[in-house]
Amino acid sequence: MGFISWIILGLIAGAIAKMVLPGKDPGGFIVTIIIGIIGAVIGGYISTILGFGTVSGFNLGSLVIAILGSIVLLLIYRMVKKPS
Repeated sequence: MGFISWIILGLIAGAIAKMVLPGKDPGGFIVTIIIGIIGAVIGGYISTILGFGTVSGFNLGSLVIAILGSIVLLLIYRMVKKPS
């Protein structure tokens, strides 16, 4: 998957994850892309370990894995973040 594909997949996955889990999370366009890209990596790693597949290209399966990884990333962020 090319660099631009990772950015687009990250943007979509990050935006959907933030819609599923609304709240006071890091915001902004760039941060949403970063959350999505890191979420895709986390989701790909976890799904590979569990035997479900990898993020292999810009397709529906990869998008679902990236979204789930982004949701996991947001949940971890919320558990680590101290309430202010």
